[in-house]
Amino acid sequence: MQDQASTLAELLHSDTFYPPGSLVLEAGCGVGAQTITLAANSPDAHITSVDISESSLAQARKKITEAGLTNVSFQQGDIFHLPFAPESFDHVFVCFVLEHLARPVDALQCLKRLLKIGGTITVIEGDHGSAYFYPDSDAARKAIACQVELQKRAGGNANIGRELYPLLNAAGYGEVCVSPRMVYVDSGRHELVEGFTKNTFTAMIEGVGKSSLEAGLIDRKTFDEGIKALYRTTEADGVFCYTFFKAIAEKQ
Repeated sequence: MQDQASTLAELLHSDTFYPPGSLVLEAGCGVGAQTITLAANSPDAHITSVDISESSLAQARKKITEAGLTNVSFQQGDIFHLPFAPESFDHVFVCFVLEHLARPVDALQCLKRLLKIGGTITVIEGDHGSAYFYPDSDAARKAIACQVELQKRAGGNANIGRELYPLLNAAGYGEVCVSPRMVYVDSGRHELVEGFTKNTFTAMIEGVGKSSLEAGLIDRKTFDEGIKALYRTTEADGVFCYTFFKAIAEKQ
């Protein structure tokens, strides 16, 4: 996640900033990969970052302290039962969280309760169905499909990026605006080759190999061929593309 956050900071967060004095809730901050960028982009806003995992929060606190940022406070909490009064925040930020939830609309409604009227929510999610590459590979697509299926079985949705518009509408937000943020990688973009194609996306797919085999989703030969094909896209003539979706909506 840290590789992904640092590599994609400009693409995802160049337009993420909040006015001085704003009270911002970051829901599901994890290890603070996005928190650093949020805090640096809006030094005069106060950010409350929450996560259900105390160990993740400990890592996030360490990152923020080492970065010398002082406008963030951390609190442990469940996104469905956060200990804040209604309309406590001017803005809410959620990144790579909904994909892990079985009830994303319910989560968005819980967060809406904490927003002031006229406040905004920003949601960023990926979509594994948007991945395409050269050279093309049926085995690579099958390996990616394993990760999508495993996440589905765990109650999540690795293709949720395309659903942000209907999800926010279903949760009762207004003025929903979604923009696709495509990552295009060729060998001339060395930072993205290393930081995204190799160390983020391919490493993530490679990491589900054991679970995929145990679940009977794929055979070892096809999975290994798929991973090899994904690494092949990082060579001199290779290309890899993936689309994130960023939504901003308003509580009316």
